[in-house]
Amino acid sequence: MAEEPIKGEDEQLIDPIANRPGYEETESQIAILGHPIHAMSVSFPVALTFCVFGADLLYWWTGETFWARAGIWAAGTGFLFGMLAGFSGTAEILLVSGIRARAAAWTHFIIAVTLLALLGANWGHRLYGYETAVLPYGILLSGLCVIMVSFTGWHGGKLVFDYRLGTSKGN
Repeated sequence: MAEEPIKGEDEQLIDPIANRPGYEETESQIAILGHPIHAMSVSFPVALTFCVFGADLLYWWTGETFWARAGIWAAGTGFLFGMLAGFSGTAEILLVSGIRARAAAWTHFIIAVTLLALLGANWGHRLYGYETAVLPYGILLSGLCVIMVSFTGWHGGKLVFDYRLGTSKGN
């Protein structure tokens, strides 16, 4: 059996995508005074997603219709703010070549679009009878949305903090 040679510490892997033109261009193009709109706007749908789940849990625990009504408002507002954050994120991935070239950005994009679909489904499920919509399917959708928002938020944070995408000094 032939042994494979062991790579030395001085050998480096070469990323062929890193040699593409525009790979180092990662500054946000959708910004206000240098502050990226996508990074600023994602906090609202993230927080509202957790609010829907919290309202569902409180409705389940107390039976108070206030919490079911709060849940529908949080679901709708979270979806609409999520769409706004999604528009700015889509513009970033399409306009900035250094962001578009990275697979991690596309992974974040796909997870975020899936989350938006779930947020919209959660809101739509509640539109006609918000009190009866909470149990069992509303709370299950809310829990799934919390899991998805955690994944997409973690992944988006990695893009900013590890890869420096969308920041004013991209590298």
